Amino acid sequence: MDSKNMNIHEKSGVVYLTFPMFDKYKFVKNAFSTRIGGVSKNEFASLNLNFGRGDCDRNVTENFHKFCLAAGFDFSTLTASSQDHHTFIRRVYAENRGIGIFKPKDMQSVDGLITNEKNVTLVTYYADCVPLFFLDTKKRAIGLAHAGWRGTAAKIGEKTVKAMVREFNSNPSDIIAAIGPSIGPCCFEVDTPVYDEFMKLEEIKSDEFIKVKGAGKYMIDLWEANSRIIKNAGVPKDNITKANLCTKCNSGWLYSHRALGPKRGGLAAMICLTEDNNDN
Repeated sequence: MDSKNMNIHEKSGVVYLTFPMFDKYKFVKNAFSTRIGGVSKNEFASLNLNFGRGDCDRNVTENFHKFCLAAGFDFSTLTASSQDHHTFIRRVYAENRGIGIFKPKDMQSVDGLITNEKNVTLVTYYADCVPLFFLDTKKRAIGLAHAGWRGTAAKIGEKTVKAMVREFNSNPSDIIAAIGPSIGPCCFEVDTPVYDEFMKLEEIKSDEFIKVKGAGKYMIDLWEANSRIIKNAGVPKDNITKANLCTKCNSGWLYSHRALGPKRGGLAAMICLTEDNNDN
């Protein structure tokens, strides 16, 4: 892992990651979880932050409390997505806090969240798909988007930027973006139908980040795909960072669907605006 792109932290046994690019802005908190430091057992060991996978809700809730305490988030402010590999972006308000965590979900098919309200923590879930973090450093607005291969091919990164422009009058040149831990170009093998979907994205020159293996198999770099999509939405290239951390290669401490199978825990990305009024 490149420390210029991500920092690793440990507190009270909980291990988590943050982006240095975001850390320098004191009015925002960001974090990405690992498998380390929770109470879940067996295939969910140990810091499972996904409900509905077979782990008991009590364990998942305790894991959220432990993670929030370690990473500096207020559990009462958490608001979660309702992911199904589509591209709907939901604007979140203070009254939505708790949804999907300690309150029932009130919407389906929400793969992206944005807000400009303080003390509203956005939460999205992962186990190989690509986490996309966004911060408008001027208007002080944030976003998280879940980009599986379907969401990537449907340009959820661009749609998140456009949602921030529409809702907060953001200027894309003021947005910084980060591409979190996920399955890397080393491990993301696909067949022809998936390859065909990416080759439709001529504006990002997909052939430059897809390797042909033969026998109808291809290796796709989802990190580069999302980076180019976000750049095409107007975010400067220098404002985009990649974790360059593959979940499958590191499945001992990061959950990976391809490495571990369907019965496993899940990771979470979080971002929140705080009360700090200092720009740097």
